Amino acid sequence: MGNRKAEVVSIPHAESLLHADCEGEEVNCEISPYSSRRAPGEGPCRTSWFIATLRLSSGISIVLVLRGPHCSIQEKEHDATLHPKLRIPMSKEGTLLTTVEFQSSSRNTSLHMHLGGSVTFDCRFALAPSSSLSSLEWRRQHQGSGRSLFRYQVGSTDPAAQPNVHVDVKELLGSGDASLHLQGVSVGDEGTYICLLSTPLHQAQHIIQLHVAAPPRVRVIPEVVSLERDVTTTLTCNIAGYYPLDVSVSWTQKTPEDDTEIPLSNARFSSHRQSRDGTYSITSYLSISSATARAPATYSCHVSHVALAEPISVSSHLKPPKQMGSEGLVGGFIATAIFIVVLFIVLRRRAAKPKSEQLLRASE
Repeated sequence: MGNRKAEVVSIPHAESLLHADCEGEEVNCEISPYSSRRAPGEGPCRTSWFIATLRLSSGISIVLVLRGPHCSIQEKEHDATLHPKLRIPMSKEGTLLTTVEFQSSSRNTSLHMHLGGSVTFDCRFALAPSSSLSSLEWRRQHQGSGRSLFRYQVGSTDPAAQPNVHVDVKELLGSGDASLHLQGVSVGDEGTYICLLSTPLHQAQHIIQLHVAAPPRVRVIPEVVSLERDVTTTLTCNIAGYYPLDVSVSWTQKTPEDDTEIPLSNARFSSHRQSRDGTYSITSYLSISSATARAPATYSCHVSHVALAEPISVSSHLKPPKQMGSEGLVGGFIATAIFIVVLFIVLRRRAAKPKSEQLLRASE
């Protein structure tokens, strides 16, 4: 539809848009006619409106409501240079001059947060002097259901808000900051957040995805185990407190003779368990047989998860069977000698007891 020039309301993040190519970012721009509530008093040649959406790969999103020129009856009657489809007046160069009546922006289209943290959903706006804000609403949608988190009607006394969410109404009315603050992020807070701004004539919205993640806690039991003959030892790897569900668990073995860790495929797994806070846990079992195992060796449980910057590895150390050394022999000899001496004393006392009883009877 040709070039457009925006006036009246400044476009936010202009520097990021200007230097997007230098930063290696992608810019997506969409412009389409906008159907607004018809302004009172407009005749058959009504004002043309457009909505433009700019998105940067970095996450910045900008929505512009553009107002085109108001054609006159004379232009309509004389069939001035009109766009063939939109039927709006254009210059001889084929350009259309528009003004920005309403703009809103957000720095985020997707956020990733750990459980228990605090997050701010950025949403800001600016209006032309001829327009004013009517209402702000924040909604959350997830898996087919939605609910209102915050709603404020300009002129009302108090906004309607859910627990743990907050919008600064003074900043909203003063600087156009409609950002939503959420404290104590839980698994149940994951979803799509929508910032819906309304004026008497227009509406604009921003959509922000919140992804919640919790890293797993990993523990191997026992940490140290001795290899015994004709005994099968089971190592347990407990993985708990992670979200979302997908987790990868594997075992490896490494002896002093091995250059690298050797993957093991004989591990067993429990089913996934979900706790009250929405996080998951799973247990992996590895059986070590004295007939096939070599000691000393290190058995490691490796866990990968989206909430981890790198996999977690926790190990159990397998020691060789206990051998009796010289110190052990000496200790065993001493213990045996003590036992023999004690046994001799006890038996001697028992043997002497009947003789003493006979002497006592004779004296009577």
